[in-house]
Amino acid sequence: MTLDEFKATFSKNDPPPGLPPALTAMWYDARGDWENAHDIAQDLESSEGSWIHAYLHRKEGDAGNAAYWYRRAGKPFPSGLSLEQEWEGLVKAFLDQAAQ
Repeated sequence: MTLDEFKATFSKNDPPPGLPPALTAMWYDARGDWENAHDIAQDLESSEGSWIHAYLHRKEGDAGNAAYWYRRAGKPFPSGLSLEQEWEGLVKAFLDQAAQ
């Protein structure tokens, strides 16, 4: 799946079947469902889950909590990146993983 194909699914009521949890979380975030995205991220005990968790708390405006999760993910705090740019980077990384 490409980024454009992923974005095209936002008009649907549900995420595409078989979507990995990390991409499902990002799908819900793109649809404005922060709570569902956060619930999925919390259940992912991986660096991907921590990265999503960090992004979501940054989006929420909780920089301290976000910084904690970026450290857990092994990622730097994305100074200079917009939330949209970070979202796209996350999705591209998870799409690349899913394609392997």
